[in-house]
Amino acid sequence: MRIAKSIFIRPGSNATYGTVAVTLSFFVFAYSSRFGQPSILLYYALWFPLVMMDYRNVLGSYHRQLWLFAFGFFTFLSIFWSVVPPTTARASIQYMTHIFCALVAMRTLDIRTLTRGAIVGTGIVLLYSMLFGYYAYDPIDGTYSFVGAFDSKNQLGFYASLGIYFAFAAVFVLGERRIWMIGAGIAGLLSAYCLHASASATSVLTTMLVVLLCVSLRIILYLSPKQRKRLFVTVAVVGVILAVAGVYLGAVDLVLGAFGKDSTLTGRTYLWQQGIATAQQNLLFGVGYQAYWVQGFSEPERLWEEFYIASRAGFHFHNTYIETMVETGLIGVFLLASILLTAVIGHISRFLSDVRNDESYLLLGIATLLLIRSFVEIDILNPYHVGSFLFYFTAGKLSMRTRMPAKAPPHMGEQMPFAPPVNWEPRTGQ
Repeated sequence: MRIAKSIFIRPGSNATYGTVAVTLSFFVFAYSSRFGQPSILLYYALWFPLVMMDYRNVLGSYHRQLWLFAFGFFTFLSIFWSVVPPTTARASIQYMTHIFCALVAMRTLDIRTLTRGAIVGTGIVLLYSMLFGYYAYDPIDGTYSFVGAFDSKNQLGFYASLGIYFAFAAVFVLGERRIWMIGAGIAGLLSAYCLHASASATSVLTTMLVVLLCVSLRIILYLSPKQRKRLFVTVAVVGVILAVAGVYLGAVDLVLGAFGKDSTLTGRTYLWQQGIATAQQNLLFGVGYQAYWVQGFSEPERLWEEFYIASRAGFHFHNTYIETMVETGLIGVFLLASILLTAVIGHISRFLSDVRNDESYLLLGIATLLLIRSFVEIDILNPYHVGSFLFYFTAGKLSMRTRMPAKAPPHMGEQMPFAPPVNWEPRTGQ
């Protein structure tokens, strides 16, 4: 009996396999440190074999995707000046293969399948944390918080944020009904509970902002593309002015105070100062990818001690750009930031220009979430992390041409139809 390739590699036709693959990938990203190498091999086994089934469609024209490998390739080059070459070599190879898997997923999954897999995946990850998790004491702010089966409340909070966002997007962007609407509701409630229990101010604030953004974008869907652009520019300018005014009038301290935080962000500002001072010693190229937080080196040992990190592992500067500058210098910051900004601006452009584009509508929310979190976390910088997987998936979609339905959006008061925005493309041109 022959099995059709389409059930594995064709977007829309591979919904079952794609949902399972995304679900398992999310679980591996969350707990690979617990389950070790077998879980990583499972992740590779989900995506690499798809290339052998139909490499032309699965890989596409990679000359259109070379820009997505720019930062990954630079991490590999940093082996030649790394202070710990073996560590950099292993980490950079892992990061490059992780990018490859994310782009295979990008080519073979439509946005509805990704969303369904993310809902199930985050639900299972959070349920596992509730069953086997624990509360941890934070010596910096003197509080206890639920960290689940992670080592950090911020990681639990990130998965909870993703669960809420994908649940929201499934119903209000993609129009899921029946079983998936119920599933999204259950995952959303589970995520809301874990978000509250984690007491992660970063995750709470970013989740609120991104959901608010998506609700606001829903309103402008009723306008023509030309009117959308005008309104978006106006709102963006007003938003920047209000944000700057809020900073000078003390709104930041007021918001932080509502979450029990002070202006130092529980020591993060001091950590940023230390990171900037370290980066200036190797400003252009850095010390090598993942070659700073190495046991035995005096500076990381000092910071681990000051921040009560007894494990002497799993710590970072809590800022993507500072961490990247320390490891790969200004060149690395430029390459990584360019991909992130391209993802955000590219999906804004598609959303505003197309009559209807649910794909860019949903992916814009993910890109915005990663952009906001990049100032306080390093979600897109490491391999086998859900943030970097979604980062390259989101950016990679811009390398694919889409065909939008010709039907105009409904007028106010009419029911908006929900349909997958992206059709599978033939081999020619890809």
